[in-house]
Amino acid sequence: MIDLYSWPTPNGQKVHILLEELGLSYKVHGVNIGTGEQFKPEFLRISPNNKIPALVDADGPDGQPLALFESGAILVYLAEKTGRLLPASGAQRYTTLQWLMWQMGGLGPMLGQAHHFRIYAPEKIDYAIARYTNEARRLYAVLDQRLMQSPWLGGNDYSIADIAAFPWCRSAKNQGVDWAEYPHAKRWFDAIDARPAVQRGLAVLAEQRKPLLDEQSRKNLFGEAQYQRR
Repeated sequence: MIDLYSWPTPNGQKVHILLEELGLSYKVHGVNIGTGEQFKPEFLRISPNNKIPALVDADGPDGQPLALFESGAILVYLAEKTGRLLPASGAQRYTTLQWLMWQMGGLGPMLGQAHHFRIYAPEKIDYAIARYTNEARRLYAVLDQRLMQSPWLGGNDYSIADIAAFPWCRSAKNQGVDWAEYPHAKRWFDAIDARPAVQRGLAVLAEQRKPLLDEQSRKNLFGEAQYQRR
């Protein structure tokens, strides 16, 4: 059994979707990042970076329990555990990993900043909004160019690279992105969105997520609570 500690954000949804695609048995434990549950000692023992998602696989390598944090590492682990959605060898394996790293190091962080400064920041800073909106549009153009050449990010087959990037693109409007400018990326997005396992993954914990309206939630997510040493 896999114990998943998560919340319905793009990084959490990656793992929710993959677990549903793979048909693995798991128990989900909601970690409400708005109320500060990510700072609890029991969660920090699993995820010392105080970020979701994290998991504990009771049947890890050699039959021993394994705790993992970082969504990209979790995707690779689950794909290799099952032998699915990541080629075992060859060029397509490394192409898939390349696009997974692109999402982890570029698409996710930059779209997150665009979303933050456009939606959540208490002050509207024109420079920051322009900087991250332009970077979001650049990254969507990279995505569109790749998907003009290939049906999926890793090549001919749907993979963990697609699963990693997809949830971040669900808020394109809030990132200042017009899908009409990226038709190949939109074709890819719609194909993923139509998958039943993807819809099941997006439904995980979705009813528990509430709008971030109070000052304490902002402190937990973006303010002083993040920087306390634990």
